[in-house]
Amino acid sequence: MKTLEALTAAELGQLRQQVERELALQRTDKLALDLSRGKPSPEQLDLSTELNEPLASLIARDGTDARNYGALRGIPEARALGGELMDVAPERVFAAGNSSLFLMYQVAATAMQRGLWGDGRRWSRAEGPPPRMLTPVPGYDRHFTICESLGIEMINVAMFDSGPDMEQARRLAAEDASIKGIWCVPKYANPTGCIYADNTAAAMAELPQAAAADDFVIFWDNAYAVHDFERPAAPLANLYDLAVAAGTAEHVALFSSTSKITYASGGLGFCGGSDALLSALEETLSLMCIGPDKVAQLRHARFLSGRIEEHMTRHAAVLKPKFAIVDRVLEEELGGLGIARWTKPKGGYFVSLTTPPGTAADIVRRAAQEGLKLTPAGATFPYGRDPNDDNIRIAPSFAPQDELESAMKVLTGCVKLIAIDRNRTEAE
Repeated sequence: MKTLEALTAAELGQLRQQVERELALQRTDKLALDLSRGKPSPEQLDLSTELNEPLASLIARDGTDARNYGALRGIPEARALGGELMDVAPERVFAAGNSSLFLMYQVAATAMQRGLWGDGRRWSRAEGPPPRMLTPVPGYDRHFTICESLGIEMINVAMFDSGPDMEQARRLAAEDASIKGIWCVPKYANPTGCIYADNTAAAMAELPQAAAADDFVIFWDNAYAVHDFERPAAPLANLYDLAVAAGTAEHVALFSSTSKITYASGGLGFCGGSDALLSALEETLSLMCIGPDKVAQLRHARFLSGRIEEHMTRHAAVLKPKFAIVDRVLEEELGGLGIARWTKPKGGYFVSLTTPPGTAADIVRRAAQEGLKLTPAGATFPYGRDPNDDNIRIAPSFAPQDELESAMKVLTGCVKLIAIDRNRTEAE
């Protein structure tokens, strides 16, 4: 196949007509397809129906009655489950709520308002510039939303296949005391699907020492820790152990959840870290509640304990074929044209598509006209501003397999149309 640039004007015209015909055929089906959010599919949710079975006992192993108030840090079984997901000891775990995003917000808000160390350090001091955070890009839009809501400015850091550019992160953090932390999705990163290399994790553990701010925090959002498509699972370095060795453990906040393991709306959220971090978080949450949903914690602990790998293998059987469809259609429709590249993750929930500079927003708009909803262009960058306008996040998990191929044909058709038009405009 010739690259788009190698095609003659006549060949470009023929290709455009062919793509328009294919999209017109898709249009007759009155498509209403959605690849915008990484939601578990109904088939995945059905894997956890056993959660609905009555519990034989509502008493936790330490004697806590799950129906009553108390146990703000979570019952022992839930903390052990969180420890298994985050690879830390149960006493290092806070189990609360159904969302790790809730806990991320609370940790960031606590760092802003009262500090995480039980001393005078806090981000929202009267003197000096407003706090900032490093945001590896492309990245997770809800991390950016937390920052915007709290008045935290964001500074982009480049992402490689091995994780963030740690030389850039270290230099920025060392030069500016207003930089207070960094966001991370270390395994099957959103949206690129990369896994942080061992040397990246080691450099991350040392980053708080290099930072000019003495209240620098690593937000380690390991949302896809067990979401592998293949076994044995891909390894990831243990950041907390590395931080203990580096003397920076009090500057690490770990996060995980069961949101994409069991029920997205009715799971468990976890935060892990030092005694100081957990105490600060407990003080914040004690103002809002008297204890988490411990019945849900019991259900999850009894359902998942000792069988996480087995359960996630069943998830993989649903997800892996969908990602194979995405990759196949991208290769068939765009491979060799020289107008796109994409990631090939072995787990997680997303594929990152890079299109010609200046085309992503137009592609997303055109796809919407054809009945395909995508994540808004720019969403994977702070403030919705993709400096190259070339990144599109594909979230194939929720779409049924029989609709996913149609959705990808629409997407690739829109990529070709916009790229052809851009090529013609530049040639004139």
